[in-house]
Amino acid sequence: MTTIALIGPGAIGGTLATWLAQRADIDLTVCVRTPFETLSVETPEATITATPRIVTSPEGLTPVDWVLVATKTYDDAAAAAWLKPLLGPDTKVAVIRNGVEHREAFAGRVADDNLVPVIVDFPAERPAPGVFRQRRFGWIRVPQGDAGEAFAALFAHTPIDVATTDDFVSVAWRKLALNAAGAVNAATLRPSGVSHDDGAAAVMKSLIAECVAVGRAEGATLADDLGDQVVNGYRGGPADLVNSLLADRQAGRPMELDARNGVIVRKGAAHGVPTPANAMIVALINAAAGA
Repeated sequence: MTTIALIGPGAIGGTLATWLAQRADIDLTVCVRTPFETLSVETPEATITATPRIVTSPEGLTPVDWVLVATKTYDDAAAAAWLKPLLGPDTKVAVIRNGVEHREAFAGRVADDNLVPVIVDFPAERPAPGVFRQRRFGWIRVPQGDAGEAFAALFAHTPIDVATTDDFVSVAWRKLALNAAGAVNAATLRPSGVSHDDGAAAVMKSLIAECVAVGRAEGATLADDLGDQVVNGYRGGPADLVNSLLADRQAGRPMELDARNGVIVRKGAAHGVPTPANAMIVALINAAAGA
């Protein structure tokens, strides 16, 4: 029996938890702030449900084989409180998040050899605690190696394309380009259909062009037409799709703006790469949200 604790059952974390709970050989604990009884995911093919152990406090928890951290980047301190009782000397910690700073967030808390950075690309929404909608099965990538292969094996029973990669840096920066473009949704308070507006699409491409320049400075291999690819993907998907940045702004919650666009500005400054478009959209969204 593999023991797993998942911290942060938001749209992505909750969807992954529900898939994990379909396996009889996994003992799953879900760590939450708002309790619920059942996990339910509407997938592209059917609705799946699960009733894992739900806990609202770290008290009484013991070390597990795997901890999956799926909290937003602004909740790192809260996640750390859960980590302490769950970590043993051999516990692997999968950090599932947006951005390119998976290891930095938990440096000093988790041994580097035990940390597995995870990139997820599938649209998911959380209408209510414990209730999720997965619009497509999508993919998950982790670095090549024993720990990455062990993580991928956890989801071998699912229709999600889960695999290791020998170039995680490039995968992470390509996903960041998609996330960076999503700032336009938060700025305009409009879902993915805003990409059909030529002006909005041009801003998306400007954000991505800077992401590509900084990513290349970080060692990523990124296509010249990545901006076109991302915008075409937005336009080809559901027009009513709400990304998490927009959802957080609409709900008045903190936003992962630094992890999506601010990181491009910060790392661009370190490399001497100009990032005026990302700096501007960060400033405007923060001002509009009263941050």
